[in-house]
Amino acid sequence: MQALSPTDSAFLWMETRNQPMHVAGLNIHTPPPGTGSDFIHKMLAAWSKYPQAVAPFNLRPVLRMGVWYWEEDQEFELDYHLRHVALPQPGRIRELLAMVSRIHGNLMDRNRPLWETYVIEGLPGGRFATYTKMHHALIDGVTGAKMTAQGLSRTQDEDKPPLWAQTFLHHPAGRGRTSAPGLLQQLKNAARAGREILPGIGSGLWDIARATYAEGAAALPFQAPPTPFNVEISGSRRFASQSYSLARLKRIGEASGATVNDVTLAICGGALREYLLAQNKLPKKPLVAMVPVSLHGETNVGGNQVSLLLANLATNIADPLKRLKKIVASTSEAKERLTKMPRLQKMAHGIASISPFGAGMVMGTAEKHPLFNLVISNVPGPKDTLYLNGARLDEIYPVSIPTHYLALNITISGYGDNLGFGYIACRRSVPGLQRMLDYTHNAINALENALGLVVPPVTQRRQATPNQPVPNKPASKRRNSKSAT
Repeated sequence: MQALSPTDSAFLWMETRNQPMHVAGLNIHTPPPGTGSDFIHKMLAAWSKYPQAVAPFNLRPVLRMGVWYWEEDQEFELDYHLRHVALPQPGRIRELLAMVSRIHGNLMDRNRPLWETYVIEGLPGGRFATYTKMHHALIDGVTGAKMTAQGLSRTQDEDKPPLWAQTFLHHPAGRGRTSAPGLLQQLKNAARAGREILPGIGSGLWDIARATYAEGAAALPFQAPPTPFNVEISGSRRFASQSYSLARLKRIGEASGATVNDVTLAICGGALREYLLAQNKLPKKPLVAMVPVSLHGETNVGGNQVSLLLANLATNIADPLKRLKKIVASTSEAKERLTKMPRLQKMAHGIASISPFGAGMVMGTAEKHPLFNLVISNVPGPKDTLYLNGARLDEIYPVSIPTHYLALNITISGYGDNLGFGYIACRRSVPGLQRMLDYTHNAINALENALGLVVPPVTQRRQATPNQPVPNKPASKRRNSKSAT
């Protein structure tokens, strides 16, 4: 058995009916030219030849003596994890995202490995989608995106086994050991790493203590204002997504001296400002986003390897360039601090800096005194065109986790020349989530107009109809508007 790290275990402890703790990816595919209506049937028949799963897809959680472990499921049933469904007519993107919204709100059975894959047919033009969700205790977003990309083919003629039958190194059971340390050994390992961990805890707690009087560009815990996003949530979900041209965002970054990540934060800040203005609920203080920072490039250890920084979204500033400048100053100061820390110190710093969040959730104080307002993640994606059993992968959209007092989550994932923005929220707490797509579009235009950038016609917004032909490449400049209502 493999013992979970304290970070991974936290996702199991935190999970409730209203707060499922799984992440997911929605992929949209186009079958190969000349294939018949039985393409999906043949693909699933080929997949059925792999009834057994390998790690991590054969691991289920067990709790023993207060410690969570992964153990192999000796009664693995592929039919439970692989599900074939069809969209109701007329089978638009709207119906697809409405289905994803419903599925994403459902808890997974802890008596089984914590993953599910849905093959969804019925999109116009013979296209289909795959939606795969995995528990956050099992995998983080960056690792999940890498596994998905590695599990697909680089050419149309190459067929790989399905995802659950492939071997991946960076996961809880892929660390080259037959057994994992128990709680005592974990504590010993933590003690040996104290030189890194303790300074990280100290710096994180110091950020909390100095938040009320500190000066500087960096955002600190408890500087966020109360917003409609910082409330208790229900178990229902609403998902909206949209792709945008990466070239457009790069041009904004080059013209303003900002990174693409900072540009995406400025776009989110502009969209959030317009959303809250429309509801007459924009606070005078700027919203603060928690931005996860992947540490997988610094270690070969599996599981969740992440720290975080807080970013001032400058939603109190109307001018889009001044807002971007404020965001750049905020993230630059936070990145400079993190860069000087070793990996374990970064992790400890991140956990310590948001440690009051759990108490705030239990006591209900997180509504009036939020540590931060929402989570915005940026997950790197594959650059090359990928294929699933010969079907071209057209679009990738991440689906993440809303929690109590963080009712909205924005995750951005790249694929080819596009960035896909995925908005997931509590259906009751965040009404009209689909409007965020229009507000995101407006925020991009506002930055371009302020910088005097002329947008080529091919990058303008295209409103699609169900019979609109699909471009034969993943890097279309902007995909059809997508929202679940």
